Amino acid sequence: MSRRPLVLALAFAMTPFVAQAEDLLQTYELARAGDPQFAAAESQRLVTKEGSVQARSRLLPQINGDASYSKTDSDSSGQQVFAGTPLGANDSSSDTTTRQYGLRLDQMVYDHSRITALRSANALSSASDFQLEAEGDSLITRTSAAYFNVLVQLENLAAAEASETALKKQFDFASKRLEVGLAPITDVHEARAQYDSARANTITARNQVEDAYQGLAEITGKPVANLKALPEDFQPQLPEHAGEDDWVKMAVDNNPALKAKEFQVKSAEEDVGTARSGHYPTLYLSGQYGNTRQDGSSDPDALLEPTTDFENRSDSRVLGLTLRVPIFSGGFVQSGVRQALATRDVRSEELEQQRRALERSTRNAYQTVVAGVSEVEARRLAVVSAKAAYDASQVGLEVGTRTVLDVLVNQRNLFQSQQLYALARYNFLQSVLNLEAAAGSLDIDDVQKINRLLTVDVSAASVESQGTQQQQ
Repeated sequence: MSRRPLVLALAFAMTPFVAQAEDLLQTYELARAGDPQFAAAESQRLVTKEGSVQARSRLLPQINGDASYSKTDSDSSGQQVFAGTPLGANDSSSDTTTRQYGLRLDQMVYDHSRITALRSANALSSASDFQLEAEGDSLITRTSAAYFNVLVQLENLAAAEASETALKKQFDFASKRLEVGLAPITDVHEARAQYDSARANTITARNQVEDAYQGLAEITGKPVANLKALPEDFQPQLPEHAGEDDWVKMAVDNNPALKAKEFQVKSAEEDVGTARSGHYPTLYLSGQYGNTRQDGSSDPDALLEPTTDFENRSDSRVLGLTLRVPIFSGGFVQSGVRQALATRDVRSEELEQQRRALERSTRNAYQTVVAGVSEVEARRLAVVSAKAAYDASQVGLEVGTRTVLDVLVNQRNLFQSQQLYALARYNFLQSVLNLEAAAGSLDIDDVQKINRLLTVDVSAASVESQGTQQQQ
């Protein structure tokens, strides 16, 4: 059986500016550079990393400086009186300028809350590394799924268009047999109904192809048209690793999303220590240096006494330890401890749930891969059988032993078998990547291995060739 060509006419109608990615690897490179979900994960990792830096900074010396400048002018006036007799005016004025600066150093000697906060932030920082790794694995599987979906939808469109063409011929054939009295009117109606249904299926298939291309462009950020597909002689093989239990053990030991959750639990445990530290004393070392300068002039009595200039300087140095012992906080600390314990329990249960789900998904992925090897072969044989049945019914129609309805049924079975065969082949490839992702071993090498299997060009040339064959 010759491979049905894939249709890409719709892809070239989508936009004149199309990224020329010819295979899965190049498409993944586009996705790596253009996927907003992965870019957001990278930025989120940087956000979390800064939390660790900030927590560490609270353990380091805190140095602050301050400076001030002020100028004061004052004037006063009055009358001196002795025994009810005015003695004279008592006026004065002063002009003072003050300059002051200082440095203060605070260093934590012991503060349990800041130590545990740093441990918690470091755990979250490690979790963010594994979360980004998990997003990288997700990017591979999302890109491959979108890429394979395009190929499957193109196969469906090719089958739909071929079905429409064949059913049109059957309808014309039934109409001609009716004209010469060799077929009943019911055959014509049945052929017409099947032909109209095929036309509707073709329209639906075109829309699905367009949506599949849009789904791929959503990840890559650019339209992609030139793809590579599997050859007709593709033979699926099981991964080189051991059995199902070994895959599950690999997943539990290496899955990055599970590792991220483990570090989140560790962070929550450190947060419990931070909450309990509200009962612990703290000890801080502090040092301070200050310099003050005042200068100005004073005129006690503008008439009797001369103006006096003055200048004052002072330096101060302070070094000390501050011990703070919490005694009563109104129940705030106890409440914080209970809250932290509950949060830790939530994270622990989430970890257990994720571990169980991972084990289940890994076993399912392994079983899907194993079953996929047999399914691809079974689907291939189903296509061969459906093709033989269709050819036989076509011959039977010509010699009068089969009806048009028999041919239509066998033709529909043939196209459905071809569609399911294409779906099984690409589902197998996707299942292999899903299994590697679950086990935490998915990387660019796996993409390259799959990419080397895709050797059939899906290009404008195949579209033109198909159009020529259909016209003939």
